[in-house]
Amino acid sequence: VQLVDSGGGLVQAGGSLTLSCAASGRTFSNYIMGWFRQAPGKEREMVAAINWDGSSAYYGGSVKGRFTISRDNAKNTVYLQMNSLEPEDTAVYYCAVNVGRSIWDARDYEYWGQGTQVTVSS
Repeated sequence: VQLVDSGGGLVQAGGSLTLSCAASGRTFSNYIMGWFRQAPGKEREMVAAINWDGSSAYYGGSVKGRFTISRDNAKNTVYLQMNSLEPEDTAVYYCAVNVGRSIWDARDYEYWGQGTQVTVSS
């Protein structure tokens, strides 16, 4: 089982990026999937989560209205569209599979991707 995160990069403030998380080895179409981020010296923070069929999405307060999570179960892939990026969004972004009760707690996630670096310059 492997999750591969991609799409990060360097972007100016106000710009956009789309991250992808491709799963292989098994299907996660029945699971909630989430995106987390971790900046240097900070705890891992839940950014967005999406239910199994994409009908419900959840966002951390700092990204609500700017980020959009989506999924394509046929491709076993989850996306994070990030708009109006701010320097405070700079972090390594990870996707993961929710296996617990809370969508907000990283301890309720397994099968983490390797992470992709997002850097937003001012």
